[in-house]
Amino acid sequence: MERIERDGTLLACVVRAREDADRTTFLTPPELELQLGFVVYGAGGEVAAHRHVPVHRSLDRTLEVLLVRSGAADLDVFDEAGEPVATTPVGAGDLVLLVAGGHGLRFREPTVLLEIKQGPYGGLSEKELLPPR
Repeated sequence: MERIERDGTLLACVVRAREDADRTTFLTPPELELQLGFVVYGAGGEVAAHRHVPVHRSLDRTLEVLLVRSGAADLDVFDEAGEPVATTPVGAGDLVLLVAGGHGLRFREPTVLLEIKQGPYGGLSEKELLPPR
């Protein structure tokens, strides 16, 4: 997993399509508002039927997960001050966890993203636009 950080703050994680695990491994720290990890089961394994009990959580930011279903883009990652930190290419099968700071995407070809984030989502009122790269 590619970790993008600035001054000890995790901004984003990129899990490449080719990455895999042979054992259960969580990639994010346990205190992060959204957990990301590989969970591995052997043949005949089972996840017991269950439900999640209500737990009150207080969130002060929106984390996003982007799964690139097809296409290619350049992911720009910014720190909390809006300063550029990194640019990395992403393509089909790559997964991006956006944790803090800012981000933008520049598409190199027609691209389909599957986006996952906490809701309910308030639309553009939840965004602060950064200067283009």
